Amino acid sequence: MTAGRLIVWRHGRTEWNLQDKIQGQADIPLDSVGISQARAAAARLASLAPTRLFSSDLQRAAATAGELAALTGLKVEYDEALREINVDDWAGMTMEELAAIHPEAAARIRSGEPQRRGTAGETVEEVAERFAPALARAVEHAEPSDTVVVATHGLAARVGICLFLGIPKDHWPAFGGLSNCNWVSLLPSRNSRWRIEEWNAGSLPEPVMSDDPQR
Repeated sequence: MTAGRLIVWRHGRTEWNLQDKIQGQADIPLDSVGISQARAAAARLASLAPTRLFSSDLQRAAATAGELAALTGLKVEYDEALREINVDDWAGMTMEELAAIHPEAAARIRSGEPQRRGTAGETVEEVAERFAPALARAVEHAEPSDTVVVATHGLAARVGICLFLGIPKDHWPAFGGLSNCNWVSLLPSRNSRWRIEEWNAGSLPEPVMSDDPQR
């Protein structure tokens, strides 16, 4: 079966987000703004009557999911595969600091070339390869009337969704990053795959009323 809608939701703001520090899998909590963002977004998403709720086990995503769980009564189902990219010893650096210490690596990241984060972290491709199957598991047993919500992280969501949709890697940079507590809404398409309804959304989806048959 296929869910009626899959929402992939980025966590609220953290202090490291505000300071432009690379977080990776460092377990940084939401700041006060992030908590407010999560509560406001949860109230909007609750109106979609979600039926299952998954989350990364890192506390910034888990706390975001917890706001929706509190409103809906859903149990949060945790999956380590939904974590952010592992940046190893780069965690806590700003992008400026990274560029000063590892200029070649920073240049490769900016140009979209393959680059392992840190000494023993992950590449973007490895993140996508663990994240996309987690999305498939989340909707595996869903019914057409279900709305499944996945609380997670920005980079992992962006590249994981692209792989999940079968988008070639060369086109991944065309999809912008997700703002704190914004989400991507995916709908099943007629060929048993998924399509993007909204990207980096912060308000509820509106019906598409046009001559476009892809609606």
